Amino acid sequence: MDKVKVVKIEDRIPKLKEHRKQKANRRLIYYLSFFFLLLLVVVYFQSDLSHVKKITVSGNYFVTDNEILEKSEISTKTKYLNVSEDEMMERLEEISEISSVSIQKKFFNQVIIKVSEFQRVGYFRKENLYYPMLQNGKMLEPLKKNERPVNAPVIVSWKDPEQLEMMAQELQKLPEGIIHRISEITHTPAANSSNQLTLFMTDGNKVVTTISKFSDRLTAYPSLVSELKPEEKGTFYLGISTRFERYNQVEESNEQN
Repeated sequence: MDKVKVVKIEDRIPKLKEHRKQKANRRLIYYLSFFFLLLLVVVYFQSDLSHVKKITVSGNYFVTDNEILEKSEISTKTKYLNVSEDEMMERLEEISEISSVSIQKKFFNQVIIKVSEFQRVGYFRKENLYYPMLQNGKMLEPLKKNERPVNAPVIVSWKDPEQLEMMAQELQKLPEGIIHRISEITHTPAANSSNQLTLFMTDGNKVVTTISKFSDRLTAYPSLVSELKPEEKGTFYLGISTRFERYNQVEESNEQN
């Protein structure tokens, strides 16, 4: 039989001591690492390093940066980890002019706010005040006395709110270039058409049409004008058929008679 090798306990003691020492060192390193990590977290939250460092706002034209920041309830004093994108979006979408919002958190402690605004399709004039009308039909607070309508027509002589909402829906379908060519829209109901409109254009012409199929008919306006001579001005009648009448055409007809 083979002899069994016997290791004396005295020979094993140094190895046991070394193993215990290494285990104790690893435990100490673990506790020290955890302690310093905890200390760094505490220092981070107590210092300015945890605050939002930069806020970028883009996509806004009518709504100011200050209005957006105030509504979003965010500033450079806000804790970066406390910023909730969903809550900010809900608050900002309460602003009537804003149609959509996206919030992005980026390294290092940066927050990016991108908004899209409803287009102002017109300004409703009432008692010398101009109320911006959005493409969704909402009416905003009137402009300040020193402000004037820009990039959208003035809408006057309207009494029926439902027709005004229909008008807003039709205007939003128009290309921006055509909207800018309309100076004023007046509700001029006739005996055979309660939704008749008269448009005063920025080029000096007039257009008589109706709310129904308004956007479809107005889309043809640039091509109709291009067929006129530069000095020719008059009224376009855009209905089932299209007709143009020069401003002096009636006078010339009366003189010939």
